[in-house]
Amino acid sequence: MRFIAQISLPAQKFNELLRDGSAGKKIGNILEDTKPEAAYFTSKNGTRGGYVVYNIAQASDIPRYAEPWFLTFEALVEFMPAMVPEELQKAGLDEIAKKWG
Repeated sequence: MRFIAQISLPAQKFNELLRDGSAGKKIGNILEDTKPEAAYFTSKNGTRGGYVVYNIAQASDIPRYAEPWFLTFEALVEFMPAMVPEELQKAGLDEIAKKWG
């Protein structure tokens, strides 16, 4: 199942890693190890972070994707299930609306 992980990087910890020159390499190592479908870095609510798209087979695999961010950056990580348009079309929204609408 596809998940979008919202990563929030605490300023103090990230600033330390920026100053010692290791932040970029550490991000690269995480991305290389977890092999996301896509990764976008931005800011949200005044803090650094990003959105990383992972295809995760089962819930017990989530720590494999979250822990590197927690342990390396003391990041906040939120996983949100996501669908591409073709998956949404298979959801049966018309039938659900008929039943519950």
